[in-house]
Parts: sequence; C-alpha cells; structure tokens
Amino acid sequence: MQSSDLISSFAEIAREKDIDRDRLQLIVEDVFRAMIRKRYGSDEAFEIILNPDHGDIQVLHIREVVDDYDLEDPVTQIELKDALLIDEDVEVEDDVAEEISLAMFGRRTVTMARQNLRQRIRDIEKENIFEEYSERIGEIVVGEVYQVRRRRDVLVMHNRVELILPYEEQIPRDRYRKGDMLRAIVKDVRKDTGSNVQVIISRADPQLMERLFELEVPEIDEGEVEIKRILREPGDRAKVAVISHDDRIDPVGACVGLKGNRIHAVVRELSNENIDVMEWANDSYTLIRRALSPASPVSIILNDELDPPRAKAVVRADEVSQAIGRGGINIRLASRMSGYEIDVYREIPPDEEDIEIGEFDDEFDEETLKKLRNIGCDTAKAVMELSIDELIRRSGLEPEVARMVMSVIRSEFVDEEDELNEEEEVGA
Repeated sequence: MQSSDLISSFAEIAREKDIDRDRLQLIVEDVFRAMIRKRYGSDEAFEIILNPDHGDIQVLHIREVVDDYDLEDPVTQIELKDALLIDEDVEVEDDVAEEISLAMFGRRTVTMARQNLRQRIRDIEKENIFEEYSERIGEIVVGEVYQVRRRRDVLVMHNRVELILPYEEQIPRDRYRKGDMLRAIVKDVRKDTGSNVQVIISRADPQLMERLFELEVPEIDEGEVEIKRILREPGDRAKVAVISHDDRIDPVGACVGLKGNRIHAVVRELSNENIDVMEWANDSYTLIRRALSPASPVSIILNDELDPPRAKAVVRADEVSQAIGRGGINIRLASRMSGYEIDVYREIPPDEEDIEIGEFDDEFDEETLKKLRNIGCDTAKAVMELSIDELIRRSGLEPEVARMVMSVIRSEFVDEEDELNEEEEVGA
C-alpha cells in the first residue's frame, strides 16, 4: 500500500466528518511518528511532510554522514559509503535525507496505523457531536425514526447523528414507526465510560412546549409576553402561566389565538394534550384561584406555617370534580403551580348540616381520609352522594373499606335523625 492511498482515504473521511486540515495533519503525523518509534526506537531523526488535501506524504530519515566504520548510532548517523548512494555530492558531517516507504514498516504495522487513524477520527467526530449538541440543549430538532427498540426507546437520525428518545421522555399515547418524522427537544448530552456520545431528546419536557409556543406566538418570541411557568403531565394535561410586559396585550388571548388557532397547533403537536393557559399572579391567593380553573373557588384560606404550606379551597358542589380533575390531575398541577398543597372542599349551604371528613379520624386511617379528599369528598354528605360502586371506582378504596366508610358515615346521620325524632316525641 502506498502512503498516499492510506492518507487520501482518511482525508476524504475527515472532510465528511468536518475535521479541519491542521487537525488532520497533526493526527496523521502523530500516527506516523508512533510507527517510526516502534521500528526505530526514536522519531527525532525523522521529518514528516504531509498534504492531506491530496493525500501526499513523505517520511524523511535525516542522518549525519560519518566516516566508514565510525558509525555509533544507526538511527542518527550513516556511513559515507551508504550516504553516497543517496547523494553522490555528500561529504562527512553533512546531513543526508532518505525517503522511507510504507513497505519498510511491514503490513501489520501499517494495518495498526490504519486502525489508529480510524479511531482518532471517530474520537474527533464524537467530540464534535458532543460540542455541537451541548450548545443545542433546549432547542427543537426534527429527525426521522429509524429504529424502535424492544424496551421502547426510539432512535432518531438528525443530520446523520443518532439521537435517543428514551421511553420515559415520550408522550405515553405516541406510537412510532420507522420513517416517521418527529419533533423533540435536546435535553441532555452524555458520554459513557467508552467515550461514546449519547444525545438525549425529549417530547415530555416542559421546554418543548415552551419552544412550540415561541414558534406559534410572535408576542412570546419578541418578549412582549413571557412564559413564567409550565407544568405538564405529558399527553394528558398541562398548565401554562403567562404574563404580559405590554398593557395593551392580553397574554392569555395572545397564546390562544383567534378561534384557538395558535394553541391548537401546539396541542396537535403534543398528541392532543389539554393545555390550560392562565395569567400569572405574584400573590398566592390569586395564583391558586387561577390555577384551579375551570373551577372557580368560593374562598381560599392559606396556611403558610406548615411545610409545605397548605391551602384550603372551597368550591361549589357542582365544581368539585372540575377542581380536582380526572385522577386528581387538575389539583396536582395547581398545587405544583402555586407551591401550596391544595385541599378542595365542597361548599356547604347555610341551611345544610354536614360533618367535615377529618372529624372521622378516629374511625378512618390517614390514607383513607386522603383518598376521600382527593375525589372531593371532604364532608360526610359528599360521600353519601355517591353509590358504593362509584366510591370504589373514583377513590381506589378496597370494596370492604368503602363499605365500612359508607356504613360509618350513614350511621352518624341515622343517629342524628333518631335523636331529633326522640326530641320531637318528648316535645309532643
């Protein structure tokens, strides 16, 4: 193999991998000097001349001419009789340069050099990928699905670079097939123990929603409307708090758009995820009220002495399920938005006698009380409005526990009715 054949092939690869000429020259020179040291023990008496653009390379062995039979170091010296075969005008104490061919190093050494070159170029490619995508963290990329793994990680090609969409970073309802195009956010860039680079992308991260709103809402991109906070349960529901820096602009209206055209574009991209856009508030009372939308609390009581702080929100009976949301999602997002643990209570009309569910703490354990509150059953009569089957389905209580809860609560009101009847009989 000629040295030009070896170098030209790598020059082409280097151009494809976007490695600059000077860096390629240093790599090739390092590899050749390693070959020289392996054969001669030292590379001090050698000069390497490389033109990577054309694949031309010369390895020159430069030695001092000494008298015949005065040779002490064959690496740095050459006898006069041998030097004259290279240059007939040479004299003692002159330097003579002899070009060395690859064949002198042997096939095995050349093969190792080729592998070394490949590895060095791969390492540089990994460094370039790491640097490029580290600078793109938080940006949207659009790539093509080329493999869906059994553990449900998805591999995506973007500019000939493999990106990984882990299962936990996917929207649960998304389904991918080879050849599909998808849009995701660059979330992280990692190096494993083997220096391999992993570019992690995400469709579940709130930053993806933020970038999508920037694309769809010019007021956000121009800084007139600011996204203060985004909270998501990917594929299900999200709450977006926004604020306007221009009194003439309604931040919620700007994000929703005419007939919802702007927000619908974001919703479609995120597999029809329900998005509640609300106006940000600096005071906790107003923030909680807005975060519990679509419910409209009648009253809110804050308790900042607890850790974390708690809030009691009272809503009308017909809005309890809206405030809590399916599976408790609305109240979870509202709690995260405000920083308060929110408890939702049903409004009790003035003429209606009821008992707060917490007063049954001697009958029910804390976990049971929590499950009842999570579905809006903060009073005894709120529980009694449900059937046994509905109580089991909504709360997740075991059937025997649900029946015990219902029995205890009903007996409380039966006892009250008996007492009332006895009083009426005595009065008669």
